[in-house]
Amino acid sequence: MDLVQLNDLLATIDGYIGGSSWFVFALLGTGIFFTVYLKFPQIRFFKHAIDVVRGKFDEEGAKGDTSHFQSLATALSGTVGTGNIAGVAFAIHLGGPAALFWMLVTAALGMTTKFVEVSLSHKYREFAEDGTASGGPMYYMKNKLNMKWMAALFAVAAIISSFGTGNMPQVNSIASSLKATFGIEEIVTGAVLSVLLGLIILGGIKRIAKVTEKLVPLMAIIYVIGALSVIVMNYENIIPSFISIFADVFTGSSAAGGFLGASIAYAFNRGVNRGLFSNEAGQGSAPIAHAAAKAEHPVSEGMVAILEPFIDTIIICSITGLTLLSSGVWNEKHQNDFSFSDMVIMEGEVSKEVHGTALYEYFNGGQGLDVVPVNEFTGTLTVEDGAITSNTTILHARSIAEEVQVFKEGQLFTGLIEVNEGRLQDQKGYTFSGKSLVHSAPLTAIAFNKGLFGDYGQYIVAIGLLLFAFSTAISWSYYGGRSVTYLFGVKYVNYYRVLYVIGFFLAAIIDTTIVWTFAGIAIALMTLPNLIGIFLLRKDMKDSIADYRSHVKEVFGKDI
Repeated sequence: MDLVQLNDLLATIDGYIGGSSWFVFALLGTGIFFTVYLKFPQIRFFKHAIDVVRGKFDEEGAKGDTSHFQSLATALSGTVGTGNIAGVAFAIHLGGPAALFWMLVTAALGMTTKFVEVSLSHKYREFAEDGTASGGPMYYMKNKLNMKWMAALFAVAAIISSFGTGNMPQVNSIASSLKATFGIEEIVTGAVLSVLLGLIILGGIKRIAKVTEKLVPLMAIIYVIGALSVIVMNYENIIPSFISIFADVFTGSSAAGGFLGASIAYAFNRGVNRGLFSNEAGQGSAPIAHAAAKAEHPVSEGMVAILEPFIDTIIICSITGLTLLSSGVWNEKHQNDFSFSDMVIMEGEVSKEVHGTALYEYFNGGQGLDVVPVNEFTGTLTVEDGAITSNTTILHARSIAEEVQVFKEGQLFTGLIEVNEGRLQDQKGYTFSGKSLVHSAPLTAIAFNKGLFGDYGQYIVAIGLLLFAFSTAISWSYYGGRSVTYLFGVKYVNYYRVLYVIGFFLAAIIDTTIVWTFAGIAIALMTLPNLIGIFLLRKDMKDSIADYRSHVKEVFGKDI
């Protein structure tokens, strides 16, 4: 099985799980339910959440390993990563500006979902003999719901997701960004960062917390300054960008430039999916980090969690989205080397003017009746001095590619290439280059070049991505390690960490599209048991809030 076939298989699986409509509605439905059931806690308790992080409600003798701020920083370092840089660009690339709207909706509802899952997980956490805390959804599933099978399922999914969410996409994005910006080979990036990762994660949660509480504020400041410089330099496009986000919400994003359009269902699905990948609300990951926090009452730590989707998605992802839209790069074609997973060879000469409707249906999964058809090419592709002479058209990154050249082993290629249903039969040694739409981190890097720093803007993205993604990998190693501890015991954690570091190294050279597809599957496998669990404990959560209000009134003489 080659990489294209593997990606197609993973995409099919993802289509039934993470990429399916029922998963999206389950996620949003849970957020809507708890928002109404708990009377909009993300609004009512927002100021109190800030006060808790600032230490205004700290209590002496509270059990735990980290402060509220350290837990917030650790959890944020697990969420503020490639989803904010590459994920937003990928969502807009797939679903257009409307996808950003659905990312924001996911975050607003996710503020409540995180509040609930963190509070419940903190309430039913356990302490080891050495005094360290262990928590997460698997503990409330076991200790309150008495559903050990579901707890085990979640823990297994969390281990898988630690690779699919926190490990593979992060280093893959770092490596591709550093290669594009500084020319550093992916294998070098993977090797150096793997060694650093190993040195940090072997120190456990206290060392991780010390690293993340310094990294998170630094990386956020660097990135936001760079993004705002692009928005300011393109100030005349700010209002049109806002309009484009909301104008097509209920119709889908229309074609613009090289972008061929996206249906409302596709924009909705991709926006919610990428929104979850960005802020992880409902996934059950953040509660594992928050379980280590020093808190006398579990709901106080839930308050801290309210701020995470707000900072991660509503602030940082919105800034990234406005950067992409105001700069205009999202629907422009740029010179790049094509990913074979994103490339399809079509029969004949395909144009937007003649085949626009058919291409829209092709990319959005429609059945398109009464349109000029487009068909995948099967046969022999003839190439002379890098130019394709066969009557075909290359589609790459959901756009019609231009000025395509074919290389083999770095040299312009002359010869024949076998193609089956639009895909190369043998990919080894070949490189297809040309102009097409670009997505993920490379697109954000192009946008940053349109700002105050000119061509140096791409360096901000590369450095920001390095800090964002590396801190995410650090935090997820802890999540996976806690899950291994739950399933097998603490003595197996070091074996897991070794595998995690090896996977981190190998993922630096794996095809990007495959990595993102695998991540979508892993997220779904972890999220579904958690959503079921918190829904079953809805009354427990409401009672816990009432108890917390009484506790704050009694100890501090204040209402929340």
